[in-house]
Amino acid sequence: MITVRIPTPLRKHTDGKEEVSAEGATVGEVLNDLEKNHAGIKARICDEAGAVRKFVNIFANDEDIRHLSNLDTPLKSGDSVSIIPAIAGGV
Repeated sequence: MITVRIPTPLRKHTDGKEEVSAEGATVGEVLNDLEKNHAGIKARICDEAGAVRKFVNIFANDEDIRHLSNLDTPLKSGDSVSIIPAIAGGV
């Protein structure tokens, strides 16, 4: 099992849970499993082509998947995935 940390804006899809478990050998498989168990969440993370949205950052064990193998980043049981929306703004 992979632990997935859910940001506050997406917790409406996980019944308010900040962490959920998912299965998969890659980040992409974990996102698919997440969608299977929490309908609607993947559309908030990935675009229509299946790529991670520009304003969403995903970390596998504290490493940005964009610097690894993106959605093909391998995972093993006990690993963690963090979904972090980008923050914009300022003065």
